[in-house]
Amino acid sequence: MIKVAVVGATGYAGEELIKILLRHPSCKITYICAKIEGPKKFSDIFNWAKGKLDLVCDNPDMSKFDAVDIVFLALPHKASMGIAPLILEKRKIVIDLSADYRLKDTAEYEKWYGVKQSDQENLKKAVYGLPEFYRKEIKAAKLIANPGCYPTAAILAIAPLLKKKLCEAKNIIIDTKSGYSGAGRKEPDDPFWKAIKDNFKAYKVDAHQHSPEINQELSNAAGEKIKATFVPHLLPIERGILETIYLKVKSQKSKVKNLIEFYKDFYKDAAFVRIKNEDEFPQLSDVRNTNFCDIGVKVNQESGLIIIISCIDNLVKGAAGQAVQNMNIICGFKETEGLL
Repeated sequence: MIKVAVVGATGYAGEELIKILLRHPSCKITYICAKIEGPKKFSDIFNWAKGKLDLVCDNPDMSKFDAVDIVFLALPHKASMGIAPLILEKRKIVIDLSADYRLKDTAEYEKWYGVKQSDQENLKKAVYGLPEFYRKEIKAAKLIANPGCYPTAAILAIAPLLKKKLCEAKNIIIDTKSGYSGAGRKEPDDPFWKAIKDNFKAYKVDAHQHSPEINQELSNAAGEKIKATFVPHLLPIERGILETIYLKVKSQKSKVKNLIEFYKDFYKDAAFVRIKNEDEFPQLSDVRNTNFCDIGVKVNQESGLIIIISCIDNLVKGAAGQAVQNMNIICGFKETEGLL
């Protein structure tokens, strides 16, 4: 039985992690903590946890990590690199859900997050935790940089085409919509709630901090520099991401059936990627509360435009579920354990 700790247990991703870990047959939550005013039972913070998890949640105590095997960091960006090195020194495996170890270019990290990456030694060792592309590297990793939610849906949809040179590397457009939980847990009086009530809007247009992560991984797949146009929108719903992606085919001979079969073959060993049949497209209700990424593909034969619809639950495949999937790979468990 693997002993796990969750740091940042009271946020959206931390809460989701705990829900998944509680039903995982091969691990036990032995320590939880968060930035909190004072000690409080987790079940007093979240009523659903009564009788399921009555551990006390308090501010982090480094001595508590001595008795665990794996530590999940569900912290805001810029916070993980302050605590991860201390946990790694204790020879514990760290799965970080923030962006602190995702970008290999430290100048890019500083540009987008406004601070220097202060743990470059561990950054070099960190493995980008997208199992469908880095399963072998994940298995041997001590530090996992769990992917962002927007990048997960985009990379799974686009990277296969770039890898096999089936689409143009230029003019990739990613039009994406997300539920509000992607912005993190807010206080009831936060103006954020007024901004989303009965509303739908674009934000950080072509200037979102997930852009360099998407471009980094698409460039790795393509073997050349990729600069996609990424425009996120905020939906007045709690969870889910739907991305509509536009690319140009390399050959006008590409047929939609051929591409669908290509995707199905590419992901034949990926337990959590489901490819829709011709003229079928995913919707948020298909993936909500699951670790699946559903992908639908259409080709406009006249224009040579490939249209891809990619759907995930931002809190599961986009955060907590993918983190547990990575844990399963590291520990040698069945990859789907606790996730189906």
